[in-house]
Formats: sequence, C-alpha cells, structure tokens
Amino acid sequence: MSAPAIRVIVADDQQIMREGLVALLDLMDGIEVIGNVSNGEEALRVIAQDPPDAVLMDLRMPVLDGIETTRRIAAEHPSVAVLVLTTYVDDESIAAALHAGAKGYVTKDAGREQIAAALRAAAAGQITFDAAVSQRLVAALTQDTPTIPAARGNPSSRTGAPGLTTRESEVLSLIARGLSNAEIAAAMLIGEATVKTHANNVFMKIGVRNRSEAVRYVYQHGLAD
Repeated sequence: MSAPAIRVIVADDQQIMREGLVALLDLMDGIEVIGNVSNGEEALRVIAQDPPDAVLMDLRMPVLDGIETTRRIAAEHPSVAVLVLTTYVDDESIAAALHAGAKGYVTKDAGREQIAAALRAAAAGQITFDAAVSQRLVAALTQDTPTIPAARGNPSSRTGAPGLTTRESEVLSLIARGLSNAEIAAAMLIGEATVKTHANNVFMKIGVRNRSEAVRYVYQHGLAD
C-alpha cells in the first residue's frame, strides 16, 4: 500500500509562476496540490480551513510576505512544514526564513524533482537546502575564523556553542550545512552510529529536538557569522 500523498499549498504572487508550479507538482507522484494563493493572508486563511502537510512559500509577496507568514504558520500550525522557494539567496533572506521556522530553502532555479524531494523532506520534518543555498551557508559558517570550527582537536575542549566538545561542534556545523548523517560520517571518517550519538548529545545540550531547530539555533545565536 502506497503512502498517502503529501498535501501542498503553493503561495506565490506571480500568477504565471504559481500556475506553473501547480502544473508541475500535479505531475509528481505522491504530491497533491490542494490550493494556491497569492499572498500570506490568503495562505493563512486556507491553512486554517484545511491544513496541508506543506506550503511552498515565496518570500516577496504583497499584503503579508513569506517571512511573516512562515512565522505565523510555525506558531499557529506547527504541523505544517514551510519550504521556501525564491529567487533570493542572500544571507539575510536565508537567515530570516530559518528564524521564522522554514524547514527548507530552495531557489527557483531548482528542477521539479529537486523541489518535490525538498517538499517530501520538509513534510517529514527534515531540513533541506539546494546547492546554491548550501554554498551560502558553508561560506557563512567558514568565513574568516568561524565560531564553529571544522578542525578536529582535543575532544575535551569547548568550542562553538557553550558546552559542546570539538567533535560535537563539528557535527553541529555540518548539520547546519545540510549534510545527512551518512555524509557527516564520511566527512569526519567516523561511523554513522557515532554521528547519531554526537547529534543526540548536541540536541540535548543546546535544547533542541531536531535538525531544523539545530540550524535555527546556529543562526539565532550568531554561530554562522
């Protein structure tokens, strides 16, 4: 028996873009578009009547923009995942979206398979970025002398977030860059089970429950500057 389709709302003020996204997603297996809106207020009204699994959210919209809409969705409908789809890849926009509670951030250059995969990941509670956004995050996290260093050192030393060991800080840095546990294991030359242990320790120490909250923690505490 196949899994139920992910129910999605598309929010974009440009009609041709919105209609194109709806048509594109309607062709994807496992995704059902249940509504499309042109601004944040419309999105909130539709969500209040029939909450979707995910919202594909533009950032620049009239009446109520994507950032404030995302913040209100996170507060009022925490089960609804927001995936930002935008042309903007500047640090300020990315940070604002993550602070607001977005589960992912992709650009409008992304292909349909990439957008569909990002929607599925967001609906499953996973955070995801496309290549352009990941590059911006890596640049922000490694600029000059990063607060969360990638260098391996004495495991008892404390770096980055208060209370984290060097290895835990490195795991947090790689999580913030969007790497999976398997990718982190390969990068650090350790086992995936060890990565999971480090990640669980990080989540406990910084008081978060999942990867999305860990990424927001990095930005909210200035560790990506």
